[in-house]
Amino acid sequence: MAFDLRSFAIATAGFCAFVNLYSPQALLPELAGEFHVGPSEISALMTAGTGAIALTAPFTGMLADVVGRKRLITAAMFVTVVPTLIMTLIGSVPEMIFWRFVQGLLLPPIFTVAVAYIGDEWPPADVPRVAGLYISGTSIGGFCGRFIPGVLADLIGWRAAYGVVALLTLVAAVIVALTLTPERRFVPSGGLSNSMRSMLRHLRDRRLLATYAIGFGVLFNFIATFTYVSFHLAAPPYLFTPTLLGALFITYLASTPLVPWVGRAIALFGRRPFVLGVIAVWIVGALLLLAPPVSLILAGLTLCVVCGMLCQAVSTGYVTMTAQEGRSSAVGLYGSIYYIGGSAGAFVGGIAWTMAGWGGCVATIVAMQLVIAAIVAVAWE
Repeated sequence: MAFDLRSFAIATAGFCAFVNLYSPQALLPELAGEFHVGPSEISALMTAGTGAIALTAPFTGMLADVVGRKRLITAAMFVTVVPTLIMTLIGSVPEMIFWRFVQGLLLPPIFTVAVAYIGDEWPPADVPRVAGLYISGTSIGGFCGRFIPGVLADLIGWRAAYGVVALLTLVAAVIVALTLTPERRFVPSGGLSNSMRSMLRHLRDRRLLATYAIGFGVLFNFIATFTYVSFHLAAPPYLFTPTLLGALFITYLASTPLVPWVGRAIALFGRRPFVLGVIAVWIVGALLLLAPPVSLILAGLTLCVVCGMLCQAVSTGYVTMTAQEGRSSAVGLYGSIYYIGGSAGAFVGGIAWTMAGWGGCVATIVAMQLVIAAIVAVAWE
């Protein structure tokens, strides 16, 4: 039972981080209209959150290597409630960007340390399975963070919707505090200087560097896809409401039953052939986004979500297996580069949208998928 509860707690931590990270995404067109700004300006809400994560993730890992895992995870979850509640009171885009940045600063202690906990507390053979459960939790959190605010914005307004996200965060924090057992195999690194040395060693590991680059590309594509498809479908001839835009993220649930089977897929096909096959399907999904029928756009989004989550699950598990010491700092570096990729996806996607519309965004996404495939083919064993 304790084993099941630990797995559930890890998935809940992933849910908490991602329900907060993606809470503005379905609301972006409505917020742009309310505050009288354009798509590229309002997408700074996504860049602020991912940028803050990118800045702090490696140092969070270093801190966790010194003080331990559960204490940092639960404290961050409870504190995250505060900026999420403040979001219900703000009156301008700059204020919202500031509190999104603060919110982003608090998320790395949740997800980077949770992944390091997996690497410490489960045998290597179980790591891909538990990492898959964690990724399932993040996918449900990503879905809820987009769907719930989108639906509630139409019913009770976007401010009240943020209040509900704060409540979900508090409930998740209580669950993790009660069900996640204290770490048993974690050995403190002996100080921040030792953690820094571990981090420098990670940056010299070719396999880790390749995996970090793959993480960059995965979130680049997620953010570019789901940020600008909202503007694509909110415009004529589709004219999606916030509820319908939130409903798009039901596609996130498609990955939930599949990701926990990543370990078996790797054992059957091998890590590199499996990921290359997944990326080929991912490219097909991206190209479907250019089709006019909504049904084909939804099919494309579903393929993009499933393939992106599978790549994320494989790369996350690979980081914890490759780093033999300082796992929190290794995962922190992965998180930093992953979220730099997210910020780049919002920024570069905005440029592509301004210059060439939705077609330019899709072309950018496919180009990044080809880069990821090349890295996997060349650098992964």
